[in-house]
Amino acid sequence: MIIEHGDKSPEIAESAYIAPTAVVRGDVRIGSGSAVLFGAVVSAEGGSVEIGSDCVIMENAVVRGTPKNPVIIGNQVLVGPRAHLSGCQVEDDSFLATGSTVFNGAVIEKSVEVRVNGVVHVNTRLTQGSVVPIGWVAVGDPAESYPPSEHDKIWDVQRELDFPGTVWGVDRAVSKGERTRRYAKALARHKADQIIE
Repeated sequence: MIIEHGDKSPEIAESAYIAPTAVVRGDVRIGSGSAVLFGAVVSAEGGSVEIGSDCVIMENAVVRGTPKNPVIIGNQVLVGPRAHLSGCQVEDDSFLATGSTVFNGAVIEKSVEVRVNGVVHVNTRLTQGSVVPIGWVAVGDPAESYPPSEHDKIWDVQRELDFPGTVWGVDRAVSKGERTRRYAKALARHKADQIIE
């Protein structure tokens, strides 16, 4: 499904493949030879999404540009099934495995691997050729990777990376309920979206 959002329509190279059950919405550009597979969602949520050439966005992956952080994906990048990318940059030849998560403001340099269920936290930078092991969390700039059992070490770095400010544009003191209320209100703008095909 191709959807216009905020007076912006996706620009998709003629040689790209968009599966019939994929959703591509808003200010999105998809390069030549790329594929967006079944159930995947590529959405410009107030910020653009640019996907280079010969990329694969696999089944049920989500790629979301945000007002503060557009998504820029280079060439020959694979985004695995159930992966979730929001407001991040991913350079050429990188591999984001099944279930990987990359948060707002993150930068993944060239030829990086984020293995199954790996997490790249907000405002984190993975340097060229880095690997995030299966299920581990990368945090910081430059990133250090930790197993999920090292919560205290992850939090020591993550706390300073300002998740609420980066993702929602609010101070950490704003309640979770208030953050959700504001987010739901902002999403109401989708009522004006138009299905193109």
